[in-house]
Amino acid sequence: MPDLEAIAAALAEARRNRTPIPPVTETSPGFDVASAYSVQEINTRRRLSAGERIVGRKIGLTSPAVQTQLGVNEPDYGTLFDVDDVSDASSVVTAELMQPKIEAEIAFVLAKPISRGNPGLDEVAAAIDYAVAAAEIVDSAIANWRITLADTVADNASGAKFVLGKDRKKLSEIDLHLGGMEMLLNGRQVSVGVGAACLGNPLNAVQWLARKMVEVGRPLEAGDIVLSGALGPMSNAVAGDSFTIHVQGFRPLPVAFG
Repeated sequence: MPDLEAIAAALAEARRNRTPIPPVTETSPGFDVASAYSVQEINTRRRLSAGERIVGRKIGLTSPAVQTQLGVNEPDYGTLFDVDDVSDASSVVTAELMQPKIEAEIAFVLAKPISRGNPGLDEVAAAIDYAVAAAEIVDSAIANWRITLADTVADNASGAKFVLGKDRKKLSEIDLHLGGMEMLLNGRQVSVGVGAACLGNPLNAVQWLARKMVEVGRPLEAGDIVLSGALGPMSNAVAGDSFTIHVQGFRPLPVAFG
């Protein structure tokens, strides 16, 4: 059996030193998705012990095309920590990252917990306080992004930083199905998409997450932020890049890398 504590320590050290490591699935034969979630949990407890605070969850692999690429039939999830929120900063500090990419999504903030094991979409929608346009900065501790599903899950679903827009909308004010997204890099389009690209509707992704978090004993709580998944392809990011994210129904969200 793979040494899960050692794998967790190696991933944590890679992020501290900003030095990617080879894929875990190559260096630890038999490492699977269940093992990967165990490693993610070990490092979650490590960060909590260091004084960091959980503020929500992120959903990955919400694109059917990406699921097919990795040979899976459901999304994955990771944890959002308070120290990763750069919403009040003027820019993302690229020196804190290894090989960052950015993707545009819609984030939801919950007004109520979702603790029932099989909530319907209406129940999920009723638990949401508001939605904002968001950017997720993903980053991999795996060299050259050579990830399998187990590699990214172990690495907190490749989560790094996130930026939330200030323009809060009720669900009734936005089109979560056909609402469009465009992301510009220095004024040039680098990604385009639509709400339906995220499991058909971002609320479907939140419903999946709510069910999964009850299953693993960490149900979504009031106040939690949920990054629901990319609305289009991600883009590489380097220092000096200036992105603008347009999500239909929201004011533009600027994200600069310094």
